[in-house]
Amino acid sequence: MTLHANSIASATPLEQSRFIDSLTAHELFELQYNWDFWARPEQTAPPGDWQYWMYLGGRGAGKTRSGAEWARQQIEVHGRMRGAFVAPTKADYRGVMVEGISGVLACSRPDNMPIFQPSTREVIWPNGATVTLFSSEEPERLRGPQFEFAWADELCAWSYLQKTWDMLQFGLRLGPNPQMFISTTPKPSETLKFIMTSPYTVMTTGSSYANRANLSPQFFGAIVKKYEGTRLGRQELNAEVIGDMPGALWTRGLIEAKRIQDPLAHFKVTGISQVARRMKRVVIGVDPSGSDDETGALQGIVVAAEGFDGRYYVLHDGSTSESPDGWGRKVAGLYETWGASLIVAETNYGGKMVVFVIRSAMPNAPVKTMTASQGKHIRAEPVAALYEQGKVSHVGGFPALEDQMCNITHDGYQGVGSPDRLDALVWALTELAFPGKRQGYIMGVSY
Repeated sequence: MTLHANSIASATPLEQSRFIDSLTAHELFELQYNWDFWARPEQTAPPGDWQYWMYLGGRGAGKTRSGAEWARQQIEVHGRMRGAFVAPTKADYRGVMVEGISGVLACSRPDNMPIFQPSTREVIWPNGATVTLFSSEEPERLRGPQFEFAWADELCAWSYLQKTWDMLQFGLRLGPNPQMFISTTPKPSETLKFIMTSPYTVMTTGSSYANRANLSPQFFGAIVKKYEGTRLGRQELNAEVIGDMPGALWTRGLIEAKRIQDPLAHFKVTGISQVARRMKRVVIGVDPSGSDDETGALQGIVVAAEGFDGRYYVLHDGSTSESPDGWGRKVAGLYETWGASLIVAETNYGGKMVVFVIRSAMPNAPVKTMTASQGKHIRAEPVAALYEQGKVSHVGGFPALEDQMCNITHDGYQGVGSPDRLDALVWALTELAFPGKRQGYIMGVSY
C-alpha cells in the first residue's frame, strides 16, 4: 500500500492499522525521517532552478520544521557541505533553529546526528558538513564566510533587516546553484516586497489552520478565536501581507525613509553603543506596566538621542517583562551603556514607586516623571510629526516597536494590548524635542 501522510490522516482506523502493520521495523524507522511523506505540499521545496524559496506562514504553520528538514536534505541528499542559519537573535538560532522542538537536532536521524558547538556557533554533521549560525543583531559577522545554502528564519523580525540581507547575499556564493530558504510570518517592509517580487524567488504559503492537527486545542479555542478576522489575525494566522493601517500616525515607508541600516559605517564607530558618543544628549523613556510580578505586561524602555545635527535618533528598544527589580536593573544598565543623561518615566501607574524602583538599582539616577493627562494618540501626534518632517532616524530595526507605531491612529491604538514600547518612545522623544511641553521633576526638584 502506498499512501501519503495526508491520506493516512483521512483514512479509516482500519486502513491506518493495516498500513502500519504492513511495514517492517526498518520501514517504520525510515518513515519517521521521510519528510516528503509527512510534509504538506507547501512545506516541501518547489521544483525548478530558483535561488530563493520563501515560505510565508502563520504562527504554528510549520515553518521551523520545514526549514530544518530542508537544511537536512541539503546535506544528506544534495551533498552540500557549507551552510548558514540566520535568526533574529542569538537565542533564536539556538533555541529555535538548532535545539528547538522542531529544530535541526530534533529532526535529524540518530545515525546521522549533527553536533552543536555553541563556542564556534557551528552545527557539524558526521561527514564534516558545517552550518554556521548568525544573528541579525550582528550583520557584520556575515562579512567573509561563504556558503552553498542558507536558511533565513523569521526574516521580518530581523533587527538590521536590509544590512543582514545584503551581507548574506554576498556569502551565498559556493557551488553551481546556491539557494536560500526563507521562513517568516509576513510584516510589511521594503525588503520583503523586494524578495517577493524577485524573478529568482518562488513562494509558498501556509496558515495556522493548515497545521491544526499538531497545535494545542487551547491555541485555537482561545488565541485564534480572539484574533481571527482581525488585521493582526490575517497577518499572524493567515500569513497575509497587510498594508499600512488607514489613518495610522506612522507608516512603514515613513519609518523606512530615514532608517540607518549600517550605524557603524554611518557614525564611523566600531561598536553600536559608541554611537552615543556622536550624540548631543541621550535619554531613556520608560513606561512601567503597573504590574508587580514577572508575568505582568511589558515595561516599555526605549533609548533615544538628539544629535549635534539637530536630528533625533532611536538607538535601542530594551522593553522587557520582568519584576520591578528586574526592569529597574535593566534601565540602570542601559543608562550606563548608552551614556544617558536622563531617565524619563511615566507615573500614571505606580506613582513614586516608579522612581523608587529605578533608584533602587541606581541611587543617583536623574529621573524625570511624566503624568499622562491626554490620550496616547494625542501625545504621539507631535512625535509623529517629527518623522513626517524627516527629523527622526531608527538606528537599525525595531520590529515590535514599529508594529505598535503603525497601529496607532487619530482614533487611538488599534493593536492588541497596550503600546508600552510606543509610549516609552514618545516620552523619550518628547523630552528631547519638546523639553518644556510636560510637567515633571528631576531628582526631586519640580519644574
